[in-house]
Amino acid sequence: MKNDQQTYVPDPEVASRLLEWYGREGRDLPWRRTRDPYRIWISEVILQQTRVAQGMSYYHRFLELFPDVAALASAPEDLVLKCWQGLGYYSRVRNLHRAAVLLCEEYGGELPADYDRLLALPGVGEYTAGAVASIAFGLPVPAVDGNVLRVAVRLDNDFTPITDAKFKKQTRERFAALMPSDRPGDLNQSLMELGATVCLPNGAPRCDDCPIQHLCEGFHRGNAAVLPLRAAKKARRVENRT
Repeated sequence: MKNDQQTYVPDPEVASRLLEWYGREGRDLPWRRTRDPYRIWISEVILQQTRVAQGMSYYHRFLELFPDVAALASAPEDLVLKCWQGLGYYSRVRNLHRAAVLLCEEYGGELPADYDRLLALPGVGEYTAGAVASIAFGLPVPAVDGNVLRVAVRLDNDFTPITDAKFKKQTRERFAALMPSDRPGDLNQSLMELGATVCLPNGAPRCDDCPIQHLCEGFHRGNAAVLPLRAAKKARRVENRT
């Protein structure tokens, strides 16, 4: 169920305040000190399903062994998998390796500065394509992950399940309309940073530290800690067989 009252959140102010806050409070992370598309891509893949503290050492080790697309593409899969050992979700690194080979075959070992072509690479979804396109190439496209969806539902006091495909599409459209032409990557990273460090999951948002608290419907209505909702899981069917 979506809240029945229309939101009063002024989106342009959300963007300006987040950019100001991110410039002041954003964490100093190695992949934020570069605009190298390869390094940004590697960081995004590693940080899927992985905390920053755990992923940091893997990021550095991976780049030491495979400093560019060509090095990754030419490496034996066993070595690539060994470097990934301990991170889990091995489909991520297998797709990374396949994509590197494809990049060498079709793009001269460079990531294309095009959202749709990035999206067509093995293992690259809408979020990763948006992150690389905006941060590395300055393209005004959103990067909507779980952190950003959580920020969106709390801002609007929206009780739509966070896993709803229509809601995700609407959130992408909403933030796409906000992308500043000069800092799209920073806006995406500010939203991710807010969700990762302030607008926390599991009922524990740090609302007093939020730069857009005064614009947040969920906070004002006392619902920030209970949002977002997730769709109810289907009951398991139990069959007794002899």
